[in-house]
This record gives sequence, C-alpha cells and structure tokens, in this order.
Amino acid sequence: MEHLRENHLQVAIDGPAGAGKSTIARIVADKLGLYYLDTGAMYRSVAYKALASGISLQDEKAVTGLARIIDIRLSHNDRQTVFCDGEDVTSKIRDVEVSRAVSLIASYPGVRNRLVELQRQEALKGNIVMDGRDIGTYVLPDAGIKIFLTASASERARRRYLENIKEGKMVSLEEIRSDIEKRDVVDSQRKFAPLKPAKDAVILDTTGLTIDEVVAKIIRIIREG
Repeated sequence: MEHLRENHLQVAIDGPAGAGKSTIARIVADKLGLYYLDTGAMYRSVAYKALASGISLQDEKAVTGLARIIDIRLSHNDRQTVFCDGEDVTSKIRDVEVSRAVSLIASYPGVRNRLVELQRQEALKGNIVMDGRDIGTYVLPDAGIKIFLTASASERARRRYLENIKEGKMVSLEEIRSDIEKRDVVDSQRKFAPLKPAKDAVILDTTGLTIDEVVAKIIRIIREG
C-alpha cells in the first residue's frame, strides 16, 4: 500500500446512528496502523457539557458559545479516551440523555463549524481514519477513501441494545429503535451538512454481517484504492 507511506491517506467512514462506524473505524485504523478520530465523541462532548452546565439545548447561541470555549481532547491510545475541559468523559458521553441530545446539538452550524475546524486540524497530522455523518461530504471532501456504512433500523437498534446490556444500561429495544429513527430524521434533514453518502462513496449495507466481515471489506477497499 504505497499510499499509506505518503502520510496523507484519509479514510472517511460515514453512516447513521448505530451503523457501527466507531467500532469498525477503530479496528480498521488499528489493523493498518493509522490514527483514528471519533468525531461523534466531539459532538457528544458538547452535548454532555451543555447538559451538565444547565444550558438549554434549544438555545443555539449559548450552545454554540460553549462549543467555542470548551477544550476537547481525544487521546491516541487504543481506547481513545475523551477529555472535556480536563474531565474524562469517555463513558459519560454515551449516556442515553446525551445520545438523545446530540443530533440537535450537531444541527447548529456554529457548533459544526467549530468542531469541523478541529477535525481538519487533526487530519493534517498524517494518515487518518475518521468517522461521522458528514466526513466524506463536508469535513474531508477530498478524502481518498470514502465509505458509507448503513443497516436497517431494526438491526442498528438490536446492536445498540446488546451494547447497552453489556455496559449495564437498561433501555428497551423499542425505545432504542425510536431514538435511532428520530436521529435519522434530524441528521438527514438538517440544512447544514446533512447525513448523506458522498457521490463517490462506497456504500456498505452491514445488515447481517459480523464486525470482522465489515472490517475485511473496508481494508480490501483501502488496499485496492
């Protein structure tokens, strides 16, 4: 893979909530020795901080102001610990309340502009795998590899449900599916950088596929690209 030695390989992995983007992207990056950036964790950090600070999620101006001043750092270790103003929020940003708030937070142009600026700075550091909802269309439109992961809402809800059980979070499958479907609507219909596949993205439907199978398909795409 000669392009991996050129220090500017950019792999953009997009897709809706529950498609397995973060898990897949992290494994792919690890197997290929690339840096991984979970952009969703950045939006979740803003949502967490707004909730913890008592800021109304409906107050776009206040939330945008918050996004401009908080310090978000993602470590480069395997787990990719997330720090918000020095606090380890890796687990806290995965709470149900944060999950329900993040799509609204991410719909604010001011918030996206600030975080996209940070994401592009990270991409300049070298070979990177970045996942999110608008990486291939907006954050890294010139990325050499663009992949759009998708799966049925039922499949995505089932996966999230099993993850929650493993982490001791008791949320019903029906509730998770409802939240996912609502996020799909908000993410795909927002005016600024909506969720959609890039024109040159490879679309992978992961319904019925194992993590290892999806990882193998993506690595094959990268190596052939």
